Amino acid sequence: MKYKAEIIAGSVILIFAIIFLVINAGIQERLSDGEEAWGGADGQAADLIESGGYEPWFSPLWEPPSGEIESLFFSLQAAAGALVIGYFFGYYKGKRKGTG
Repeated sequence: MKYKAEIIAGSVILIFAIIFLVINAGIQERLSDGEEAWGGADGQAADLIESGGYEPWFSPLWEPPSGEIESLFFSLQAAAGALVIGYFFGYYKGKRKGTG
């Protein structure tokens, strides 16, 4: 069997994904409206800072009209970064391959 390790790794990933989804569904059922199961540390830190009376020094020049637009910009930024990193890895691998 040529791809034994890949099949085992894929099976393990699939099993962990199924376990996570089943556990997540159980957690989501027990929550009340407006409660988050997987709230991040950023939100907790912001709440703690704001409860201490912190006031921002300035406001942003432009705020996206919705959370979806903000997510779009974040995704575009991540994709641009991945392209730059991928380009340099490919460039140096090709350069090494061409001289060797």
